[in-house]
Amino acid sequence: MRRVGSGVKTNRLGRDILENPLLNKGTAFTMQERRKYGLLGLLPPHVESLEQQVRRAYEAFLVKPDDLERHIYLRNLQDTNETLFYRLIDEHLTEMMPIIYTPVVGAACQQFSEIYRRPRGLFIPYPERDHIDEMLGNAMMDDVRIIVVTDGERILGLGDQGAGGMGIAIGKLSLYTACGGIDPSCTLPVLLDAGTNNEDALQDPLYIGWRNTRIEGHAFDEFVDLFVQAVRRRWPNVLLQFEDFAKTTASPLLERYRDQLCTFNDDIQGTAAVVAGTLFSALKQTGVRLGSQNILFVGAGSAACGIAEQLVATMMENGMHEDEARGRIFMSGRRGLLHDRREGLLPFQRRHAKPHDRVRDWADPDSGEITLMSVVRHARPTVLMGVSGHPGLFTRELVTEVAGYCERPVIFPLSNPTSRAEATPADLLQWTGGRALVATGSPFPPVELDGVSYPISQSNNSYIFPGLGLGVLASGARRISDGMLMAASVALGDYPRRSSCAVEPLLPSLDEIRPVSRYIARAVALQAQREGLADDMPATVLDEQILSHSWRPVYGELE
Repeated sequence: MRRVGSGVKTNRLGRDILENPLLNKGTAFTMQERRKYGLLGLLPPHVESLEQQVRRAYEAFLVKPDDLERHIYLRNLQDTNETLFYRLIDEHLTEMMPIIYTPVVGAACQQFSEIYRRPRGLFIPYPERDHIDEMLGNAMMDDVRIIVVTDGERILGLGDQGAGGMGIAIGKLSLYTACGGIDPSCTLPVLLDAGTNNEDALQDPLYIGWRNTRIEGHAFDEFVDLFVQAVRRRWPNVLLQFEDFAKTTASPLLERYRDQLCTFNDDIQGTAAVVAGTLFSALKQTGVRLGSQNILFVGAGSAACGIAEQLVATMMENGMHEDEARGRIFMSGRRGLLHDRREGLLPFQRRHAKPHDRVRDWADPDSGEITLMSVVRHARPTVLMGVSGHPGLFTRELVTEVAGYCERPVIFPLSNPTSRAEATPADLLQWTGGRALVATGSPFPPVELDGVSYPISQSNNSYIFPGLGLGVLASGARRISDGMLMAASVALGDYPRRSSCAVEPLLPSLDEIRPVSRYIARAVALQAQREGLADDMPATVLDEQILSHSWRPVYGELE
């Protein structure tokens, strides 16, 4: 089965059609279609429009008692009728995006085994690793263009969720369609089940994954390679997105495969691109250039280092020497500031470790650690990036210290889900008298302070990866380069705001996400052409390609 334009090729009849979410129209099947495909008697007699179905679905959504139940309802709708699901999301994106993705997807991953209803995507367990080609052949879709794969080891800030990580892959692909207009019939979520070290999951009688502790080292690397090579054989031109792998494996996997196929790691590169774009927008409001900022990362994982690398690259592109650019970056992990005498640093962390001779006087005399507050007092950062997964690290004392020497501090508590944020926007704005420029990783409502409403932009990867994917598909890009990701960041920062708020938001509203994604797709595609990663085409043809790849949730004719 495959879609052709607005139509769908199929030879399935009757109940098989109703069971296929890509084909099912439910009560919207016309009487002619019901007779032609053997649907008579399987549906109520009244023929409804898609608009009527959306109204009923929205009313059912509203009566659910809590957000997890709303998530379960939407996932069931997705597994039943994808066109209706995406039309509902399209009309209520701002309200429903937190339900299908962060923060509610975190709870859904934790309870994935309990709420599992119907199969979606592919589960590839380690014991069946010799049959990966067969598993890929069993995928419902033949023309797969985008795969999101996870091993579930580092889900948001929640740690190892094992097979529950499939919820993340499904959620990401939902946003490719809802935000970027990617046809859902060409997307595939994959869970590489390498086991789990989550004891609660292993002891849970309902756990649906492979009941084994995680494989590691060479066995894990070989498992991933078997999967990647099978993908290259089955779909050589696919866009493969790595999602929520542990920090010890994420960067090595990216380096190993980025030149073998069109691939990227959203936690490292997507996060870096969206945060950089949000920071560019914030600095436009301050009027201060990036190269004059001191930037402190609280959290030193792969996401933090990915953001830092993109900022260093941007400063260098603007004429700064690499050593000077890296001198502007400070990174504090669980044991304080990273420096070159710290043991156990991973390769991607060592690039951001300070010379110990430069910072030794910053250390606490008792513990020998260079605390977060000490870094603030000595380095005087003007930008705080929270990527730690530990709530409350941006304390009142810390923030007021920064606000004491910086007129417009930029403070991004980016950890997901909401419960893991380093601070709430309300506290940050109150502690700084409304002077802080705040963006978060999870959604927060506007903050009312002294009669002023401050919109809180969510610096979520959904502003980047759907447009990136759309640009890759429209241009036929063969690889994803750092330059393409930087082009996405610049485009996001440059996208014109259309806001009636007295305080300008740092990012466009979610209501604008479709045109934002097309804007980013164009920038990404043009950069791919400049680098020789995609064939040249006139700008008008490129614009037509972007529009032709922008799927809309409307019912087509079955062919």
